[in-house]
Amino acid sequence: MITPGTSVSYWYCFKLLTENGDEILCPQPSYPLFDYIARLAGVYMRHYRLDEKRGWAIDLDHLENQITTGTRAIVLISPHNPTGMVASADELRELAEIATRHALPIISDEVFSEFLFGLDSFPRVSATDAPLVFTLNGFSKMFALPGMKIGWMAVSGDEALVKKSVAALELMSDTFLPVNEIAQFAAAEIFHRGAPFLTKYKDWVRRCRSAAVEALHDVSFTHPRGGFYVTVPIPRDEEEAAARLLKNDGILVHPGYFYDIAPDHLVMTFIDEPERVAGHFEKIATYSRAL
Repeated sequence: MITPGTSVSYWYCFKLLTENGDEILCPQPSYPLFDYIARLAGVYMRHYRLDEKRGWAIDLDHLENQITTGTRAIVLISPHNPTGMVASADELRELAEIATRHALPIISDEVFSEFLFGLDSFPRVSATDAPLVFTLNGFSKMFALPGMKIGWMAVSGDEALVKKSVAALELMSDTFLPVNEIAQFAAAEIFHRGAPFLTKYKDWVRRCRSAAVEALHDVSFTHPRGGFYVTVPIPRDEEEAAARLLKNDGILVHPGYFYDIAPDHLVMTFIDEPERVAGHFEKIATYSRAL
């Protein structure tokens, strides 16, 4: 199913799977966008923990305990924004078992899946026995083309559930006709011509990530395994630290509470000119070394 970007894909899934007042399980830390989409869809967001002490791994026991009679789906974000966590194959198998026990679909956000560090392959929940999986992706991160507004959902799992879901999604899409034809016809050529760019792009992201991690070598934090972002704990007021970095050094970072991370943390991207990344992160590290 083609959509005008992953944000709309989420909205489609929420409207497909829920009625007003139902709940969706979402990881915490979380990206703020989901709360707004849920509000527009009339859905409540209920959160399950990512455990920082275990490299932001999914707390599967907590996730299952968060399931109620009103839960209608589980959101999985891997690679995760903003922690850089990539769920392991074992985690995904256990997540699929939970989804099967409770007859819940999984909405799997894979928009950062092209950008992996230290992994030979990317574990996908669609490769498990989960009853119903909606896998979301798009051009925004993959080819650095957010303005194209092209995304997609791949629906997999039990054949009857997939057939029913796709029929409903097609009705939604036909109602709004949201993806313009120029963008659709360009998609194949973007994949073709974009392949050499993507190779260079991924190498650039890897170099930026390496420079950031090296500059933070004496800081205790979880190294990102995917995506564009890193989350760093600090021993002081996160909002004050973010303000000082901006005012004194011209470096924009976010305080952790923007993402529902318990204080105190700083969240930032490591995407920049690689030769500038090390200097920036050395300054960021000064706010963490006393930890």
